[in-house]
Amino acid sequence: MIRVVLPYHLRVLAGVQGELQLAVAGDVTQRSVLDALEAAYPVLRGAIRDYATQGRRPLLRFFACQQDISYEPPNAPLPDAVANGAEPLLIIGALAGG
Repeated sequence: MIRVVLPYHLRVLAGVQGELQLAVAGDVTQRSVLDALEAAYPVLRGAIRDYATQGRRPLLRFFACQQDISYEPPNAPLPDAVANGAEPLLIIGALAGG
């Protein structure tokens, strides 16, 4: 099981509390985890990735094992600690403003 932590606004949108656990078939990549997340919580479609490009929304960042993986290719394997459930994939709302 893959562990995923969502920012507050996405937890509210999905109607969940705390950490999520998802079953991911095949290779554990950003794309496969987000596909499983959107399949389990269809209301999140378009909130994390753009509908047309499937690219990450600009004000969201992805972290795995304390490393920013936001700009890694979507099909790159996630670290083993995330793939085996020891560490969560963090989806963080970026801070912006001026």
